[in-house]
Amino acid sequence: MSHVMPQPCGDVPGPGAPRTSPGAVSPGRPPELLRPAGGITLRRRSPAHAPALNAAVRANLDHLRPWLEWAAEAPTPAQTAELAAAGSAAWDAGTDFIYLVGLDAEPGRVIGSFGLHGRIGPGALELGYWLSADRLGRGIATAAARAVTGAALALPGIGRVEIHCDEANTASAAVPRRLGYRLDRIADAALRAPGETGRKMVWVKEG
Repeated sequence: MSHVMPQPCGDVPGPGAPRTSPGAVSPGRPPELLRPAGGITLRRRSPAHAPALNAAVRANLDHLRPWLEWAAEAPTPAQTAELAAAGSAAWDAGTDFIYLVGLDAEPGRVIGSFGLHGRIGPGALELGYWLSADRLGRGIATAAARAVTGAALALPGIGRVEIHCDEANTASAAVPRRLGYRLDRIADAALRAPGETGRKMVWVKEG
């Protein structure tokens, strides 16, 4: 499958663009819209997306619960709205960049989320993701992760992207493997979700 990569961000924010905050991982920001091939679009998550996001999470709880701590209970609409507002603020601050995945053929529906998190040290971002159970096995996760990886490595000051997943989560591990990430290490980790083994795979892609 072919993929359309996002354009690099500028090295210096222009007028009205967000500037580096004390916790920012880069002086730039990734594109707010990514369009990989395959009829999908990734959009910056905003408070306006909260109802569709809440519906998607609630419909996929059984699918997500084994691997994601936050999926232990169904979120209320208010909780999802609060999360979306916090995520929008984090994007502006330059600490996290969260995208929602949608189908061009089904406008308004959310089928997953891909996020870049500035929690692994300077010069790097961690990529986390989930996809609706009814959309697995179609190349969507790989296409989306490739686009988001490219957007991350195009940011000034970012030279590394990591994907962390439990050793037992073979579906998630298949994504970095397909994209040419290198398995850097397998480390002990605290158990946070029922499907985890406590052995965390750390995949690395360098720009």
